[in-house]
Amino acid sequence: MKRFGYAELKKKFNDYDENGKIQESKIIAKYYLQKAKLERNNLQMAEGYILVHFNEDFPQAMKYIDSVFIVTKNAEESTYEAIAYRMKGNLYYKNDNLKAALDNYIISLKHAQKQKDQKLIAYANLNIAYINSHIGRNVEAAKMFRHYYDSKELSESEHNQTRINLINCYIESDHLDSVNVLIKEGLDYSAKSHNKYSVNQYLYLSGFSYLKQKKYEEAIKEFSKSYDYFSSIEDNNANYVLYSLGKSYEGLNDKKKTVEYFTKLDTNVEKTNITFPDLRDVYTFLIDYYKENNDTQKQLYYIDRFLKVDKKLDEQFKYLSTELPKKYDTPNLLREKENIINDLNNNKTGLYASISVLILILILFIYLYYKSKKTEKEYRKIAQDLIHSIEKKHMESSENQKHEIVREEILPQIEEEEEEMEEAEEIEEILVEMKDRSGNSLSEDVTKSILKDLNTFESKGHFLKKGITLASLAKTIKTNTAYLSEVINTQQGKNFTTYLNDLRIDYVSERLLEDKKLRSYKLPAIADELGYNNVQAFSAAFKKKTGTTPSIYIKEIENAIAS
Repeated sequence: MKRFGYAELKKKFNDYDENGKIQESKIIAKYYLQKAKLERNNLQMAEGYILVHFNEDFPQAMKYIDSVFIVTKNAEESTYEAIAYRMKGNLYYKNDNLKAALDNYIISLKHAQKQKDQKLIAYANLNIAYINSHIGRNVEAAKMFRHYYDSKELSESEHNQTRINLINCYIESDHLDSVNVLIKEGLDYSAKSHNKYSVNQYLYLSGFSYLKQKKYEEAIKEFSKSYDYFSSIEDNNANYVLYSLGKSYEGLNDKKKTVEYFTKLDTNVEKTNITFPDLRDVYTFLIDYYKENNDTQKQLYYIDRFLKVDKKLDEQFKYLSTELPKKYDTPNLLREKENIINDLNNNKTGLYASISVLILILILFIYLYYKSKKTEKEYRKIAQDLIHSIEKKHMESSENQKHEIVREEILPQIEEEEEEMEEAEEIEEILVEMKDRSGNSLSEDVTKSILKDLNTFESKGHFLKKGITLASLAKTIKTNTAYLSEVINTQQGKNFTTYLNDLRIDYVSERLLEDKKLRSYKLPAIADELGYNNVQAFSAAFKKKTGTTPSIYIKEIENAIAS
Protein backbone atom coordinates (compact mmCIF):
# COMPACT_ATOMS: atom_id res chain seq x y z
CA MET A 1 0.00 0.00 0.00
CA LYS A 2 2.94 2.37 0.57
CA ARG A 3 3.98 2.01 -3.06
CA PHE A 4 1.68 4.85 -4.17
CA GLY A 5 0.98 8.14 -2.38
CA TYR A 6 -2.51 9.58 -1.96
CA ALA A 7 -1.87 12.48 -4.33
CA GLU A 8 -0.61 10.13 -7.03
CA LEU A 9 -3.61 7.84 -6.62
CA LYS A 10 -6.04 10.74 -6.82
CA LYS A 11 -4.38 11.99 -10.01
CA LYS A 12 -4.65 8.52 -11.56
CA PHE A 13 -8.32 8.35 -10.57
CA ASN A 14 -9.07 11.75 -12.15
CA ASP A 15 -7.24 10.83 -15.37
CA TYR A 16 -9.18 7.59 -15.75
CA ASP A 17 -12.50 9.17 -14.75
CA GLU A 18 -12.23 12.13 -17.14
CA ASN A 19 -11.52 9.77 -20.03
CA GLY A 20 -14.45 7.47 -19.30
CA LYS A 21 -12.33 4.54 -18.06
CA ILE A 22 -14.80 3.53 -15.36
CA GLN A 23 -13.36 0.14 -14.37
CA GLU A 24 -9.85 1.53 -13.99
CA SER A 25 -11.09 4.46 -11.89
CA LYS A 26 -13.07 2.06 -9.64
CA ILE A 27 -9.96 -0.02 -8.99
CA ILE A 28 -7.94 3.08 -8.05
CA ALA A 29 -10.72 4.33 -5.73
CA LYS A 30 -10.97 1.01 -3.87
CA TYR A 31 -7.19 0.82 -3.56
CA TYR A 32 -7.14 4.37 -2.15
CA LEU A 33 -9.81 3.55 0.47
CA GLN A 34 -8.15 0.26 1.46
CA LYS A 35 -4.81 2.01 1.92
CA ALA A 36 -6.41 4.68 4.15
CA LYS A 37 -8.19 2.06 6.27
CA LEU A 38 -5.00 0.06 6.81
CA GLU A 39 -3.17 3.22 7.83
CA ARG A 40 -6.12 4.31 10.04
CA ASN A 41 -6.07 7.73 8.37
CA ASN A 42 -9.60 9.13 8.83
CA LEU A 43 -9.24 12.13 6.52
CA GLN A 44 -7.89 9.99 3.70
CA MET A 45 -10.64 7.46 4.40
CA ALA A 46 -13.12 10.29 3.79
CA GLU A 47 -11.38 11.06 0.48
CA GLY A 48 -11.53 7.35 -0.37
CA TYR A 49 -15.26 7.16 0.32
CA ILE A 50 -15.78 10.18 -1.93
CA LEU A 51 -13.80 8.55 -4.75
CA VAL A 52 -15.54 5.17 -4.56
CA HIS A 53 -19.02 6.72 -4.51
CA PHE A 54 -18.66 8.19 -8.00
CA ASN A 55 -19.12 4.91 -9.86
CA GLU A 56 -21.74 3.26 -7.64
CA ASP A 57 -25.52 3.14 -7.93
CA PHE A 58 -27.57 5.63 -5.92
CA PRO A 59 -28.20 3.66 -2.66
CA GLN A 60 -24.59 2.45 -2.34
CA ALA A 61 -23.19 5.87 -3.25
CA MET A 62 -25.33 7.46 -0.51
CA LYS A 63 -23.93 4.99 2.04
CA TYR A 64 -20.38 5.95 1.10
CA ILE A 65 -21.17 9.67 1.50
CA ASP A 66 -22.78 9.00 4.89
CA SER A 67 -19.52 7.27 5.83
CA VAL A 68 -17.71 10.56 5.11
CA PHE A 69 -19.77 12.22 7.86
CA ILE A 70 -18.95 9.40 10.28
CA VAL A 71 -15.16 9.25 9.82
CA THR A 72 -14.74 13.05 9.94
CA LYS A 73 -17.10 13.70 12.87
CA ASN A 74 -14.29 14.40 15.34
CA ALA A 75 -11.74 15.64 12.83
CA GLU A 76 -10.14 19.07 13.17
CA GLU A 77 -10.57 19.49 9.43
CA SER A 78 -14.11 20.91 9.30
CA THR A 79 -14.58 21.34 5.53
CA TYR A 80 -15.89 17.82 4.98
CA GLU A 81 -19.47 18.72 5.90
CA ALA A 82 -19.56 21.17 2.99
CA ILE A 83 -17.97 18.57 0.71
CA ALA A 84 -20.25 15.72 1.76
CA TYR A 85 -23.46 17.74 1.42
CA ARG A 86 -22.37 18.85 -2.05
CA MET A 87 -21.71 15.21 -3.01
CA LYS A 88 -25.20 14.28 -1.77
CA GLY A 89 -26.63 17.11 -3.84
CA ASN A 90 -24.82 15.80 -6.92
CA LEU A 91 -26.25 12.32 -6.36
CA TYR A 92 -29.78 13.68 -6.06
CA TYR A 93 -29.26 15.82 -9.17
CA LYS A 94 -27.97 12.84 -11.14
CA ASN A 95 -31.09 10.91 -10.13
CA ASP A 96 -33.43 13.75 -11.18
CA ASN A 97 -34.44 14.91 -7.70
CA LEU A 98 -33.79 18.63 -8.11
CA LYS A 99 -35.49 19.69 -4.89
CA ALA A 100 -33.31 17.44 -2.71
CA ALA A 101 -30.26 18.45 -4.76
CA LEU A 102 -30.92 22.14 -4.16
CA ASP A 103 -31.53 21.61 -0.42
CA ASN A 104 -28.16 19.87 -0.06
CA TYR A 105 -26.32 22.47 -2.18
CA ILE A 106 -27.67 25.24 0.06
CA ILE A 107 -26.54 23.39 3.21
CA SER A 108 -23.13 22.86 1.61
CA LEU A 109 -22.90 26.57 0.79
CA LYS A 110 -23.71 27.53 4.40
CA HIS A 111 -20.98 25.25 5.76
CA ALA A 112 -18.50 26.56 3.19
CA GLN A 113 -19.32 30.18 4.07
CA LYS A 114 -18.99 29.39 7.77
CA GLN A 115 -15.48 28.04 7.12
CA LYS A 116 -14.74 30.93 4.73
CA ASP A 117 -13.45 28.39 2.22
CA GLN A 118 -13.61 30.20 -1.12
CA LYS A 119 -13.13 27.09 -3.23
CA LEU A 120 -15.98 25.22 -1.55
CA ILE A 121 -18.15 28.35 -1.83
CA ALA A 122 -17.38 28.38 -5.55
CA TYR A 123 -18.36 24.71 -5.94
CA ALA A 124 -21.70 25.22 -4.18
CA ASN A 125 -22.47 28.37 -6.18
CA LEU A 126 -21.66 26.58 -9.44
CA ASN A 127 -23.92 23.65 -8.55
CA ILE A 128 -26.80 26.00 -7.79
CA ALA A 129 -26.12 27.84 -11.05
CA TYR A 130 -26.34 24.50 -12.86
CA ILE A 131 -29.83 23.94 -11.42
CA ASN A 132 -30.79 27.46 -12.56
CA SER A 133 -29.64 26.55 -16.06
CA HIS A 134 -31.53 23.25 -15.99
CA ILE A 135 -34.84 24.99 -15.24
CA GLY A 136 -34.32 27.66 -17.89
CA ARG A 137 -32.90 30.54 -15.86
CA ASN A 138 -29.92 30.77 -18.16
CA VAL A 139 -29.21 34.49 -17.81
CA GLU A 140 -28.81 34.19 -14.03
CA ALA A 141 -26.78 30.99 -14.38
CA ALA A 142 -24.49 32.52 -17.02
CA LYS A 143 -23.51 35.36 -14.67
CA MET A 144 -22.30 32.87 -12.06
CA PHE A 145 -20.50 30.67 -14.61
CA ARG A 146 -18.82 33.72 -16.16
CA HIS A 147 -17.68 34.97 -12.74
CA TYR A 148 -15.91 31.72 -11.89
CA TYR A 149 -14.70 31.15 -15.44
CA ASP A 150 -12.83 34.46 -15.23
CA SER A 151 -11.51 33.73 -11.71
CA LYS A 152 -8.46 31.66 -10.76
CA GLU A 153 -10.13 29.55 -8.08
CA LEU A 154 -10.73 26.40 -10.16
CA SER A 155 -8.50 23.60 -11.41
CA GLU A 156 -8.06 23.06 -15.16
CA SER A 157 -10.73 20.35 -15.33
CA GLU A 158 -13.17 22.41 -13.21
CA HIS A 159 -12.47 25.45 -15.35
CA ASN A 160 -13.22 23.36 -18.44
CA GLN A 161 -16.56 22.14 -17.03
CA THR A 162 -17.51 25.72 -16.14
CA ARG A 163 -16.75 26.74 -19.75
CA ILE A 164 -19.06 23.97 -21.02
CA ASN A 165 -21.89 25.16 -18.76
CA LEU A 166 -21.30 28.79 -19.75
CA ILE A 167 -21.47 27.95 -23.46
CA ASN A 168 -24.72 26.05 -22.95
CA CYS A 169 -26.28 29.06 -21.15
CA TYR A 170 -25.14 31.44 -23.91
CA ILE A 171 -26.69 29.25 -26.60
CA GLU A 172 -29.95 28.74 -24.68
CA SER A 173 -30.31 32.50 -24.18
CA ASP A 174 -29.32 33.30 -27.82
CA HIS A 175 -26.08 35.06 -26.86
CA LEU A 176 -24.01 33.45 -29.60
CA ASP A 177 -21.27 36.09 -30.00
CA SER A 178 -18.68 34.39 -27.79
CA VAL A 179 -19.75 30.79 -28.35
CA ASN A 180 -17.42 29.86 -31.22
CA VAL A 181 -14.36 31.27 -29.43
CA LEU A 182 -15.18 29.37 -26.24
CA ILE A 183 -15.83 26.13 -28.15
CA LYS A 184 -12.44 26.43 -29.90
CA GLU A 185 -10.72 27.00 -26.54
CA GLY A 186 -12.50 23.96 -25.13
CA LEU A 187 -11.58 21.69 -28.05
CA ASP A 188 -7.92 22.77 -27.78
CA TYR A 189 -7.91 21.96 -24.05
CA SER A 190 -9.62 18.60 -24.63
CA ALA A 191 -7.15 17.61 -27.33
CA LYS A 192 -4.16 18.44 -25.13
CA SER A 193 -5.57 16.55 -22.16
CA HIS A 194 -6.72 13.61 -24.38
CA ASN A 195 -10.19 13.91 -22.85
CA LYS A 196 -12.61 12.15 -25.23
CA TYR A 197 -15.63 12.88 -23.06
CA SER A 198 -14.93 16.60 -23.10
CA VAL A 199 -14.29 16.58 -26.87
CA ASN A 200 -17.75 15.15 -27.48
CA GLN A 201 -19.37 17.65 -25.13
CA TYR A 202 -17.95 20.43 -27.30
CA LEU A 203 -19.10 18.66 -30.48
CA TYR A 204 -22.60 18.61 -29.02
CA LEU A 205 -22.40 22.33 -28.13
CA SER A 206 -21.16 23.12 -31.62
CA GLY A 207 -24.18 21.30 -33.04
CA PHE A 208 -26.45 23.08 -30.56
CA SER A 209 -25.12 26.44 -31.77
CA TYR A 210 -25.81 25.46 -35.40
CA LEU A 211 -29.32 24.36 -34.39
CA LYS A 212 -30.04 27.76 -32.83
CA GLN A 213 -28.84 29.40 -36.06
CA LYS A 214 -31.12 27.05 -38.09
CA LYS A 215 -28.10 25.51 -39.82
CA TYR A 216 -29.66 22.08 -39.55
CA GLU A 217 -27.35 20.07 -41.82
CA GLU A 218 -24.23 21.28 -39.96
CA ALA A 219 -25.96 20.61 -36.63
CA ILE A 220 -26.80 17.02 -37.58
CA LYS A 221 -23.15 16.27 -38.49
CA GLU A 222 -21.91 17.42 -35.07
CA PHE A 223 -24.74 15.73 -33.15
CA SER A 224 -24.18 12.41 -34.95
CA LYS A 225 -20.52 12.33 -33.90
CA SER A 226 -21.26 13.06 -30.25
CA TYR A 227 -24.19 10.60 -30.16
CA ASP A 228 -21.96 7.74 -31.31
CA TYR A 229 -19.71 8.38 -28.31
CA PHE A 230 -22.29 9.09 -25.58
CA SER A 231 -24.52 6.16 -26.55
CA SER A 232 -21.51 3.81 -26.47
CA ILE A 233 -20.83 4.64 -22.81
CA GLU A 234 -24.53 4.81 -21.84
CA ASP A 235 -24.24 8.43 -20.70
CA ASN A 236 -27.34 10.58 -20.11
CA ASN A 237 -25.96 13.21 -22.50
CA ALA A 238 -27.08 10.83 -25.25
CA ASN A 239 -30.68 11.84 -24.50
CA TYR A 240 -29.93 15.54 -25.02
CA VAL A 241 -28.29 14.68 -28.34
CA LEU A 242 -31.31 12.60 -29.42
CA TYR A 243 -33.58 15.54 -28.63
CA SER A 244 -31.36 17.91 -30.62
CA LEU A 245 -31.18 15.52 -33.60
CA GLY A 246 -34.96 15.31 -33.59
CA LYS A 247 -35.26 19.13 -33.51
CA SER A 248 -32.76 19.42 -36.37
CA TYR A 249 -34.78 17.08 -38.57
CA GLU A 250 -37.93 18.89 -37.53
CA GLY A 251 -36.29 22.07 -38.82
CA LEU A 252 -35.69 20.28 -42.15
CA ASN A 253 -39.37 19.25 -42.11
CA ASP A 254 -38.34 15.58 -42.10
CA LYS A 255 -41.05 14.31 -39.80
CA LYS A 256 -40.16 10.63 -40.11
CA LYS A 257 -36.58 11.23 -38.94
CA THR A 258 -37.86 13.47 -36.17
CA VAL A 259 -40.22 10.72 -34.98
CA GLU A 260 -37.38 8.17 -35.17
CA TYR A 261 -35.14 10.14 -32.78
CA PHE A 262 -37.96 11.29 -30.49
CA THR A 263 -39.22 7.71 -30.19
CA LYS A 264 -35.73 6.48 -29.29
CA LEU A 265 -35.49 9.29 -26.73
CA ASP A 266 -38.82 8.29 -25.15
CA THR A 267 -37.59 4.69 -24.83
CA ASN A 268 -34.49 5.88 -22.94
CA VAL A 269 -36.49 8.18 -20.66
CA GLU A 270 -38.91 5.39 -19.82
CA LYS A 271 -35.97 3.17 -18.76
CA THR A 272 -34.13 5.72 -16.61
CA ASN A 273 -37.04 7.98 -15.54
CA ILE A 274 -34.63 10.92 -15.84
CA THR A 275 -36.39 13.92 -17.37
CA PHE A 276 -35.64 17.42 -18.67
CA PRO A 277 -38.01 20.29 -19.57
CA ASP A 278 -37.64 20.00 -23.36
CA LEU A 279 -39.36 16.60 -23.26
CA ARG A 280 -42.68 18.41 -23.40
CA ASP A 281 -41.84 19.43 -26.99
CA VAL A 282 -41.06 15.81 -27.82
CA TYR A 283 -44.43 14.47 -26.70
CA THR A 284 -46.52 17.29 -28.20
CA PHE A 285 -44.80 16.65 -31.56
CA LEU A 286 -45.42 12.89 -31.36
CA ILE A 287 -49.05 13.40 -30.33
CA ASP A 288 -49.65 15.78 -33.27
CA TYR A 289 -47.84 13.47 -35.68
CA TYR A 290 -49.94 10.42 -34.84
CA LYS A 291 -53.10 12.51 -34.75
CA GLU A 292 -52.42 13.66 -38.32
CA ASN A 293 -51.82 10.03 -39.31
CA ASN A 294 -55.01 8.82 -37.56
CA ASP A 295 -53.02 6.42 -35.39
CA THR A 296 -55.13 6.73 -32.24
CA GLN A 297 -53.35 3.93 -30.41
CA LYS A 298 -49.98 5.68 -30.53
CA GLN A 299 -51.60 9.05 -29.99
CA LEU A 300 -53.14 7.70 -26.79
CA TYR A 301 -49.81 6.13 -25.75
CA TYR A 302 -47.91 9.42 -26.11
CA ILE A 303 -50.64 11.35 -24.32
CA ASP A 304 -50.13 8.97 -21.39
CA ARG A 305 -46.35 9.41 -21.59
CA PHE A 306 -46.75 13.18 -21.75
CA LEU A 307 -48.96 13.23 -18.67
CA LYS A 308 -46.49 11.15 -16.64
CA VAL A 309 -43.48 13.23 -17.65
CA ASP A 310 -45.39 16.50 -17.28
CA LYS A 311 -46.47 15.55 -13.75
CA LYS A 312 -42.89 14.83 -12.74
CA LEU A 313 -41.62 18.06 -14.29
CA ASP A 314 -44.31 20.04 -12.47
CA GLU A 315 -43.27 18.45 -9.18
CA GLN A 316 -39.64 19.39 -9.87
CA PHE A 317 -40.41 22.90 -11.12
CA LYS A 318 -43.39 24.09 -9.06
CA TYR A 319 -42.68 27.73 -9.73
CA LEU A 320 -43.04 26.97 -13.46
CA SER A 321 -46.35 25.16 -13.05
CA THR A 322 -48.32 28.04 -14.58
CA GLU A 323 -46.35 27.70 -17.82
CA LEU A 324 -48.20 24.77 -19.29
CA PRO A 325 -47.66 23.66 -22.88
CA LYS A 326 -49.39 26.04 -25.30
CA LYS A 327 -50.91 23.34 -27.39
CA TYR A 328 -51.74 20.57 -24.92
CA ASP A 329 -52.44 21.47 -21.32
CA THR A 330 -53.31 18.64 -18.99
CA PRO A 331 -57.13 19.06 -18.83
CA ASN A 332 -57.43 19.12 -22.63
CA LEU A 333 -55.28 16.04 -22.94
CA LEU A 334 -57.39 14.18 -20.39
CA ARG A 335 -60.56 15.04 -22.32
CA GLU A 336 -58.99 13.98 -25.61
CA LYS A 337 -57.81 10.75 -24.01
CA GLU A 338 -61.39 10.02 -22.92
CA ASN A 339 -62.70 10.69 -26.44
CA ILE A 340 -60.15 8.34 -28.01
CA ILE A 341 -61.01 5.59 -25.54
CA ASN A 342 -64.71 6.03 -26.37
CA ASP A 343 -64.00 5.87 -30.13
CA LEU A 344 -61.92 2.71 -29.75
CA ASN A 345 -64.62 1.01 -27.71
CA ASN A 346 -67.57 0.85 -30.15
CA ASN A 347 -68.92 -2.19 -28.45
CA LYS A 348 -71.61 -1.12 -25.99
CA THR A 349 -70.41 -3.45 -23.27
CA GLY A 350 -66.87 -2.16 -23.62
CA LEU A 351 -68.12 1.42 -23.72
CA TYR A 352 -70.16 1.03 -20.54
CA ALA A 353 -67.23 -0.69 -18.83
CA SER A 354 -64.90 2.18 -19.75
CA ILE A 355 -67.36 4.79 -18.50
CA SER A 356 -67.84 2.83 -15.28
CA VAL A 357 -64.09 2.68 -14.70
CA LEU A 358 -63.75 6.42 -15.31
CA ILE A 359 -66.61 7.14 -12.91
CA LEU A 360 -65.04 4.92 -10.26
CA ILE A 361 -61.72 6.69 -10.72
CA LEU A 362 -63.46 10.06 -10.46
CA ILE A 363 -65.27 8.97 -7.29
CA LEU A 364 -61.99 7.69 -5.85
CA PHE A 365 -60.27 10.99 -6.61
CA ILE A 366 -63.14 12.95 -5.04
CA TYR A 367 -63.09 10.69 -1.97
CA LEU A 368 -59.32 11.04 -1.55
CA TYR A 369 -59.57 14.80 -2.05
CA TYR A 370 -62.25 15.30 0.59
CA LYS A 371 -60.55 12.84 2.93
CA SER A 372 -57.32 14.83 2.70
CA LYS A 373 -59.25 18.07 3.29
CA LYS A 374 -61.01 16.57 6.29
CA THR A 375 -57.72 15.33 7.74
CA GLU A 376 -56.14 18.74 7.19
CA LYS A 377 -59.10 20.39 8.94
CA GLU A 378 -58.70 18.04 11.91
CA TYR A 379 -54.99 18.76 12.10
CA ARG A 380 -55.69 22.49 12.01
CA LYS A 381 -58.23 22.21 14.84
CA ILE A 382 -55.74 20.22 16.96
CA ALA A 383 -53.05 22.83 16.20
CA GLN A 384 -55.39 25.67 17.22
CA ASP A 385 -56.27 23.87 20.47
CA LEU A 386 -52.58 23.35 21.19
CA ILE A 387 -51.87 27.06 20.64
CA HIS A 388 -54.75 28.04 22.95
CA SER A 389 -53.64 25.61 25.68
CA ILE A 390 -50.08 26.99 25.63
CA GLU A 391 -51.35 30.59 25.71
CA LYS A 392 -53.71 29.74 28.59
CA LYS A 393 -50.87 28.13 30.53
CA HIS A 394 -48.80 31.29 30.10
CA MET A 395 -51.66 33.55 31.19
CA GLU A 396 -52.34 31.49 34.31
CA SER A 397 -48.73 31.68 35.43
CA SER A 398 -48.71 33.54 38.79
CA GLU A 399 -45.55 35.53 38.11
CA ASN A 400 -46.19 35.89 34.35
CA GLN A 401 -42.51 35.34 33.57
CA LYS A 402 -41.13 33.75 30.47
CA HIS A 403 -38.45 31.17 30.98
CA GLU A 404 -36.22 30.45 28.04
CA ILE A 405 -34.25 27.24 27.98
CA VAL A 406 -30.57 28.08 27.69
CA ARG A 407 -28.90 25.69 25.38
CA GLU A 408 -25.33 24.74 26.27
CA GLU A 409 -22.75 24.38 23.56
CA ILE A 410 -23.41 20.96 22.13
CA LEU A 411 -20.23 18.92 22.15
CA PRO A 412 -19.80 16.13 19.59
CA GLN A 413 -21.49 13.04 20.99
CA ILE A 414 -20.22 9.55 20.37
CA GLU A 415 -23.12 7.53 19.05
CA GLU A 416 -23.88 4.38 20.99
CA GLU A 417 -23.89 1.04 19.20
CA GLU A 418 -27.30 -0.34 18.17
CA GLU A 419 -26.69 -3.33 20.40
CA GLU A 420 -26.44 -1.02 23.42
CA MET A 421 -29.78 0.58 22.55
CA GLU A 422 -31.41 -2.84 22.25
CA GLU A 423 -29.88 -3.89 25.58
CA ALA A 424 -31.21 -0.70 27.24
CA GLU A 425 -34.70 -1.35 25.90
CA GLU A 426 -34.56 -4.95 27.17
CA ILE A 427 -33.51 -3.67 30.61
CA GLU A 428 -36.47 -1.27 30.64
CA GLU A 429 -38.89 -4.07 29.81
CA ILE A 430 -37.41 -6.33 32.50
CA LEU A 431 -37.58 -3.57 35.10
CA VAL A 432 -41.22 -2.76 34.30
CA GLU A 433 -41.99 -6.46 34.70
CA MET A 434 -40.02 -6.58 37.99
CA LYS A 435 -41.94 -3.60 39.32
CA ASP A 436 -45.25 -5.20 38.41
CA ARG A 437 -44.23 -8.22 40.50
CA SER A 438 -42.39 -6.72 43.43
CA GLY A 439 -43.00 -2.95 43.47
CA ASN A 440 -40.23 -0.31 43.62
CA SER A 441 -36.72 -1.80 43.58
CA LEU A 442 -34.80 1.41 44.38
CA SER A 443 -34.22 3.18 47.65
CA GLU A 444 -35.85 6.57 48.18
CA ASP A 445 -32.46 8.33 48.29
CA VAL A 446 -31.37 6.90 44.94
CA THR A 447 -34.70 7.82 43.37
CA LYS A 448 -34.52 11.40 44.68
CA SER A 449 -30.95 11.78 43.41
CA ILE A 450 -31.85 10.60 39.92
CA LEU A 451 -34.98 12.80 39.85
CA LYS A 452 -32.84 15.79 40.83
CA ASP A 453 -30.44 15.06 37.97
CA LEU A 454 -33.36 14.64 35.56
CA ASN A 455 -34.73 18.00 36.69
CA THR A 456 -31.37 19.59 35.83
CA PHE A 457 -31.35 17.70 32.49
CA GLU A 458 -34.78 19.19 31.68
CA SER A 459 -34.30 22.73 33.03
CA LYS A 460 -31.00 23.27 31.23
CA GLY A 461 -32.28 21.95 27.92
CA HIS A 462 -29.76 19.12 27.72
CA PHE A 463 -32.42 17.04 25.99
CA LEU A 464 -31.73 19.10 22.84
CA LYS A 465 -28.32 17.49 22.35
CA LYS A 466 -27.89 15.03 19.53
CA GLY A 467 -27.15 11.38 20.12
CA ILE A 468 -28.71 11.11 23.57
CA THR A 469 -29.35 7.51 24.63
CA LEU A 470 -30.36 5.88 27.89
CA ALA A 471 -26.77 4.75 28.35
CA SER A 472 -25.21 8.15 27.60
CA LEU A 473 -27.58 9.95 30.00
CA ALA A 474 -26.95 7.37 32.73
CA LYS A 475 -23.22 7.90 32.31
CA THR A 476 -23.64 11.69 32.52
CA ILE A 477 -25.58 11.61 35.79
CA LYS A 478 -23.33 8.86 37.21
CA THR A 479 -25.86 6.08 37.55
CA ASN A 480 -26.60 2.91 35.59
CA THR A 481 -29.14 2.30 32.87
CA ALA A 482 -31.25 -0.02 35.03
CA TYR A 483 -31.78 2.57 37.80
CA LEU A 484 -32.38 5.42 35.35
CA SER A 485 -34.85 3.38 33.31
CA GLU A 486 -36.81 2.36 36.41
CA VAL A 487 -37.09 5.94 37.70
CA ILE A 488 -38.31 7.23 34.32
CA ASN A 489 -40.81 4.39 33.98
CA THR A 490 -42.18 4.70 37.52
CA GLN A 491 -42.03 8.47 37.99
CA GLN A 492 -42.81 9.62 34.45
CA GLY A 493 -45.02 6.71 33.41
CA LYS A 494 -43.26 6.32 30.09
CA ASN A 495 -40.16 4.73 28.57
CA PHE A 496 -36.97 6.69 27.87
CA THR A 497 -37.64 7.29 24.15
CA THR A 498 -41.12 8.71 24.81
CA TYR A 499 -39.76 10.78 27.71
CA LEU A 500 -37.06 12.34 25.51
CA ASN A 501 -39.44 13.01 22.60
CA ASP A 502 -42.07 14.57 24.88
CA LEU A 503 -39.50 16.99 26.32
CA ARG A 504 -38.40 18.06 22.87
CA ILE A 505 -41.91 18.44 21.44
CA ASP A 506 -43.20 20.37 24.47
CA TYR A 507 -40.18 22.65 24.15
CA VAL A 508 -40.56 23.32 20.43
CA SER A 509 -44.34 23.82 20.72
CA GLU A 510 -43.75 26.78 23.02
CA ARG A 511 -40.69 28.07 21.16
CA LEU A 512 -42.53 28.14 17.83
CA LEU A 513 -45.35 30.15 19.40
CA GLU A 514 -42.92 32.72 20.81
CA ASP A 515 -40.08 32.81 18.29
CA LYS A 516 -40.84 34.24 14.83
CA LYS A 517 -37.30 33.51 13.68
CA LEU A 518 -37.63 29.80 14.51
CA ARG A 519 -40.92 29.66 12.59
CA SER A 520 -39.08 30.90 9.49
CA TYR A 521 -36.70 27.92 9.55
CA LYS A 522 -37.16 24.95 7.26
CA LEU A 523 -38.32 21.79 9.05
CA PRO A 524 -34.89 20.07 8.68
CA ALA A 525 -33.28 23.03 10.47
CA ILE A 526 -35.85 22.91 13.29
CA ALA A 527 -35.30 19.15 13.62
CA ASP A 528 -31.57 19.75 13.89
CA GLU A 529 -32.15 22.40 16.59
CA LEU A 530 -34.04 19.81 18.63
CA GLY A 531 -31.34 17.17 18.37
CA TYR A 532 -33.04 14.93 15.81
CA ASN A 533 -30.90 13.30 13.13
CA ASN A 534 -33.50 13.83 10.41
CA VAL A 535 -36.76 15.66 9.75
CA GLN A 536 -38.76 12.43 9.46
CA ALA A 537 -38.01 11.47 13.07
CA PHE A 538 -38.97 14.97 14.25
CA SER A 539 -42.25 15.03 12.28
CA ALA A 540 -43.24 11.56 13.52
CA ALA A 541 -42.53 12.50 17.16
CA PHE A 542 -44.41 15.81 16.83
CA LYS A 543 -47.48 14.15 15.32
CA LYS A 544 -47.46 11.34 17.90
CA LYS A 545 -47.30 13.82 20.80
CA THR A 546 -49.65 16.55 19.52
CA GLY A 547 -51.88 14.84 16.95
CA THR A 548 -51.00 17.36 14.23
CA THR A 549 -48.03 18.09 11.95
CA PRO A 550 -45.28 20.70 12.49
CA SER A 551 -46.02 22.52 9.23
CA ILE A 552 -49.75 22.90 9.99
CA TYR A 553 -48.96 23.98 13.56
CA ILE A 554 -46.62 26.72 12.30
CA LYS A 555 -49.17 27.83 9.71
CA GLU A 556 -51.91 28.10 12.34
CA ILE A 557 -49.63 30.19 14.57
CA GLU A 558 -49.05 32.59 11.67
CA ASN A 559 -52.79 32.71 10.97
CA ALA A 560 -53.54 33.45 14.64
CA ILE A 561 -50.99 36.26 14.71
CA ALA A 562 -52.27 37.74 11.43
CA SER A 563 -55.86 37.79 12.69
